[in-house]
Amino acid sequence: MAAGSVLAGSITAYIQDIYEDAMLVARDNNVMAALATTFNDRTGDANRKNSTYTEGTIGSLTETTDLSSQHLTPAVVATLDPAEFGMQYFLSDLRVESDPFQVRNDAATSMGNAMAEHVETALLGDMANFTGGTVGTGGTGDPMTWGKLFAARARLRATKAPPPYYAVMHEYQWHNLAKSASVAASVQGAAPNFTDDVMLNWYVGRAGDMSIFTTVTLAAGTAVTAGVFSRSALALDWRRAPRLEPERNASMRGTELNLSTVYAHGVWRADFGVKLIADASAPTG
Repeated sequence: MAAGSVLAGSITAYIQDIYEDAMLVARDNNVMAALATTFNDRTGDANRKNSTYTEGTIGSLTETTDLSSQHLTPAVVATLDPAEFGMQYFLSDLRVESDPFQVRNDAATSMGNAMAEHVETALLGDMANFTGGTVGTGGTGDPMTWGKLFAARARLRATKAPPPYYAVMHEYQWHNLAKSASVAASVQGAAPNFTDDVMLNWYVGRAGDMSIFTTVTLAAGTAVTAGVFSRSALALDWRRAPRLEPERNASMRGTELNLSTVYAHGVWRADFGVKLIADASAPTG
């Protein structure tokens, strides 16, 4: 009884450290959140809508022309629907008794990576819903090229999407660009002055007014959807920050660590993103 009480108490003492380390791991392993429009001003599960307005028309006037009223009519172009997500990590008494500090590190790393990959995967998947255009069809022998990248950028510019622009692609797609003879002339190595240094972990270069990022969270394949977009194209709406709660499970002789959060994600201005489809098979040389 006494030993169990001490053990349970020691686990509780680690919770804050596990939580802080897990959130640090999550932050350091997520680039898409830094490239999307982020909201954190609401709670609950009510959806968030994005509306645009019809543009007025400027006409020529004479000295006595009477101006006609043009109504600003809103139209909903995107809706974000929050949902709850979570996972559980079980710490057995035997593991904690053997090496409590390593268990703490393992739990933080595992939970942080899981949270980061979940959010990253969700936002990367949203690129398939861009409506600003599609460049490339993918398939074996249809690699990423500089021509496709700049074609996507041109399509994006034509939508009047506000810069800066971001290109996000699979590491294998970037490999096809990087080995191109024109890479030295096309890419600027010096990184922009990002406000979030975490973005530097995925930054590989800058072409024109596009910052290029790579990720392996995208699933490899012969027709992988990458994207070129403005920040307004994607949105991440945090409703409840990740929280970690312990619960003792005496029958299993251990402690459950329950991590949960509520957020929404999706396209915010679908026309401010262009799909870029190309082969992302493992390179051989």
